[in-house]
Amino acid sequence: MLTLRKAQDRGYADHGWLNSFHSFSFAGYHDPQFMGWGNLRVINEDRVAAGMGFGKHGHRNMEIISYVLSGELAHEDSMGNIKGIPPGDVQRMSAGSGVTHSEFNHAKDQTTHFLQIWIEPNVMEVAPSYEQKTIPAIDKKGKLCLIASPDGLGHSVKIHADAKLYAGLFDGEESAQLKLDSKRKGYVHLIQGKLTVNGIALQGGDALLIDDEEDILLHDGKSAEVLVFDLHR
Repeated sequence: MLTLRKAQDRGYADHGWLNSFHSFSFAGYHDPQFMGWGNLRVINEDRVAAGMGFGKHGHRNMEIISYVLSGELAHEDSMGNIKGIPPGDVQRMSAGSGVTHSEFNHAKDQTTHFLQIWIEPNVMEVAPSYEQKTIPAIDKKGKLCLIASPDGLGHSVKIHADAKLYAGLFDGEESAQLKLDSKRKGYVHLIQGKLTVNGIALQGGDALLIDDEEDILLHDGKSAEVLVFDLHR
């Protein structure tokens, strides 16, 4: 079963300093049909104005991934991490038994555009932890590069969740296929550009919810950047 979710059907919030699209119910946006997909709970596409950001706040028992598209995100947390997250890096924070952090755009004249992703863990109350890795663009060009996984293989950050996250860049004749256990769920989020997935044409911001399928086929990209999730049902 394939379900197309168009970009314009997402939730939207304009806080002045923050513009955010919500793929699933979050904060003031609530849609009982989109509370998550499998163990994927949140995809927020955020644009943070120059000099602004999220003040110190807490999380617990959630795997949180940041994927920066432009600008830079400054991260500081109660574990003592003070980091800058540029485009091309993937950051993972396991909130576990509890953590506080802040995220800011310290640039004076540039918006920070990033995706905030939450995945429900399969182990509760672990010690909070942090990881950040650089994913070269060449490793994503014309293929799906594993960037988050339970075992931290390759370039991927290690998450305490039964899920895998891939990133890819596709243009022209480039294509890729991902085998999927039909007992699991898949989710495709097209960040930007155009891409055909399992015969369905997507444009930037669109998503494809996948259930009871054995393959994910991506092709006919045009300046496409995409995330693909292999998820616990």
